[in-house]
Amino acid sequence: MDDKTYNVSKSKLIEKSDYFRALYSSGMRESGEDSVQLQGLSVPGLELVLEFISTSKVQVVNETLEDLIETASFLQVTSILKLLLSEIRQDNCVELYNLSEIYGTHDLRNACLKFMTCHYHPMLRRSEFRSLPASLRNHVREMRMKGTATLVAIGDFIGTCLDLADQDEPWSMLRYGELEQRWKPLANNLPSDMVNVRGYGSAVLDNYLFIVGGYRMTSQEISAAHCYNPCRNEWNQVAPLNQKRSNFKLLAVNGKLYAVGGQCLGTVECYCPDQDWWTCVSSLPDPLAEFSACECQGMIYVMGGYTARGTPTCCVTAPPPTPGRCSAPAPPTCASSKCSLWTDTIYLVGGYTHELEPERRRASQTEDMLTVQSYNVTTGEWLHLKENTSKSGLNLTCTLHNDGIYIMSRDVSLPTSLEHRVFLKYNIFSDAWEAFRRFPALGQNMLLCSLYLPNVL
Repeated sequence: MDDKTYNVSKSKLIEKSDYFRALYSSGMRESGEDSVQLQGLSVPGLELVLEFISTSKVQVVNETLEDLIETASFLQVTSILKLLLSEIRQDNCVELYNLSEIYGTHDLRNACLKFMTCHYHPMLRRSEFRSLPASLRNHVREMRMKGTATLVAIGDFIGTCLDLADQDEPWSMLRYGELEQRWKPLANNLPSDMVNVRGYGSAVLDNYLFIVGGYRMTSQEISAAHCYNPCRNEWNQVAPLNQKRSNFKLLAVNGKLYAVGGQCLGTVECYCPDQDWWTCVSSLPDPLAEFSACECQGMIYVMGGYTARGTPTCCVTAPPPTPGRCSAPAPPTCASSKCSLWTDTIYLVGGYTHELEPERRRASQTEDMLTVQSYNVTTGEWLHLKENTSKSGLNLTCTLHNDGIYIMSRDVSLPTSLEHRVFLKYNIFSDAWEAFRRFPALGQNMLLCSLYLPNVL
């Protein structure tokens, strides 16, 4: 090529290159000659490909990626292109994707898209990824939701029954198989520094599950933050909160996370995944205790709870939170409730009525029932929905999944311990309750969420 001559084994050329295999079996004049003149290729690219043909090894570096792919594509050395599938990294993924588009290497293109999907938040922090067309970046994000929507339970499980595959393994993550109607271990566990942490905030953003803050059994609050990536079935630590907090609400709003309030706190922090950093934003009008919060149509709704003066509250803010912008009546059930969202309707699950009279600061036994209320953000109307008087409305966890709100609660009957959980569903379309088999583990500090899991898990 040009003024350089390379001595190469003809048999290895035929073995590794579809181009040369076709040439030497074509019957053309060149097929009987001992030299071939090449044009239009780069010297670095040709030398890398010839090195691979001779040794089955090649040095993959960012500076010569285009030369390598161009030459391997021209000479149809498909084994090099397959080798590149295992060489995709965060620092070369976008360039490999762009080159795969130029040279029509579809397997490499799909592998790059899959890599960007699995590492979506880390890729957001790279300028070359942010320079890609918005439609492509949105496609990568949407690919994270291509798995099966699955209920996942996390908790300090202190006992199991025969429903679980391995009773000796201290599982802290379970997934629910809806066809079999049974819980199965998810082959992962909580990060070690989050074991036995209570009062943490949790939210799902871009199909990452975040658990943030909380307090240890020693009552020491923490600021640590972790996220579970179901695409890779792994936990990763992210930037910690600026302020330690527990018993707060973590919300996903417009591609960001908001840590709202906390024990005796009215401050709010915002997490941007493209920067991996928390920023303090405007505080709540008043610090709240035992409140609930939800995102709807890009707004944060803070409902229930009470202030230091004992005043029940309900307010709505546009991120970053704007203090004092209240536009909704306080819900009938005020404290310790959970929120779920369906289109323009917020569902408030559980909790108890906090009486303002000094002589009644605690809920009575008769008040401990599982209630569901809905709030339509368009009409501003609250509705009482069907109650479940046999299940507790306190210390529950719930999540919206498919056509209903799935809930981990407990029986109201006195012999039931706090560790004994029951699993049920409220159908938002039929206003009906559905009970499932007993939850196969005893546990506390439980979290129920809905994630898209790859079918291979």
